Amino acid sequence: MRENDMLEKEEIFSKVLRAGRRTYFFDVRATKADDYYITITESKKFTEADGSFHFKKHKIYLYKEDFSAFTEILEELTSYVLNHKGEEVISERHQKDFKKEYDSSKLEKDSIPSASNFTDIEFDDI
Repeated sequence: MRENDMLEKEEIFSKVLRAGRRTYFFDVRATKADDYYITITESKKFTEADGSFHFKKHKIYLYKEDFSAFTEILEELTSYVLNHKGEEVISERHQKDFKKEYDSSKLEKDSIPSASNFTDIEFDDI
């Protein structure tokens, strides 16, 4: 197979999603039998102290026989997250001034140590 034929197979259809330090690549590729499948690649940029950088990549392969179930589960999961937490992004990484609020009613009385919960130890005892 010629090199141009190989490149055409690799570039059947692609989409890119840039999300901060992460980039997601969605690619349609062909099997040797010329059937199509999808690869989803996450590429994450890491910067070293000296200013140099490298990327870590993770890839999944998704075949046609799994498209329906994958789509159904992905839709169910995204709906669950949005219904329970909304679309607002709340995290320390995204908001530098983020402070997690604790519900004091959920804390157990004994989970907060008090002075009476400690035992005095003298080093002479050890």
